[in-house]
Amino acid sequence: MKEQKIQRLVRTLGIGATYRGYRYLNYGIQLCMQDENYLLSVSKLLYPKIAKEYRATSSSVERDIRTVINVCWEKGNRQLLQEISLRPLSARPTSSVFLDILVDHLSQSCTDTI
Repeated sequence: MKEQKIQRLVRTLGIGATYRGYRYLNYGIQLCMQDENYLLSVSKLLYPKIAKEYRATSSSVERDIRTVINVCWEKGNRQLLQEISLRPLSARPTSSVFLDILVDHLSQSCTDTI
């Protein structure tokens, strides 16, 4: 159920499954929802964990997640991103900020349905 909500949100933001970063982002969000400490150390904890799961390098995970964030910002549903961020975004968010926005939104929507 939670996995489907993550995928639906990511797709609604304009990020399709044709990007490697789509899978990395979905898995990263799942990890962050289980343990928010990943949000405190994205480069040192989260990227290596995703890389290990997908047999990739941390740098490729970082690059591919940045790519899908850029896709969302440039071609995707930027208005939805602005709405769920709960604060104005004047520039493309960093990976950490983007993950924080999505994790917070999904955590709120999960508690709203309980």
